[in-house]
Amino acid sequence: MANTSASIRHKLYDYIRLADDKKLSAIYSLLEGEIEETHEWWKDKGFVAELDKRYLAMEKGTDKGFTVEQLKSSIDKLRKKRYGK
Repeated sequence: MANTSASIRHKLYDYIRLADDKKLSAIYSLLEGEIEETHEWWKDKGFVAELDKRYLAMEKGTDKGFTVEQLKSSIDKLRKKRYGK
């Protein structure tokens, strides 16, 4: 498997999912600053503007969005494609 971003994410996800507490703590300490920054989405004016734009489009009816059933179906298809499950 090539080291694409997707494959790296998958490898890291698997590693973290199975890591013991000591390793989890070490990984978190290494990345804590970046992790905390990513959780402050409300400070990103561009992101908030995009959310507002999409919300208004949904309210006006110009964007119909997706039903919960459509989302579940899409997620199931992606899981089957990626993991064979």
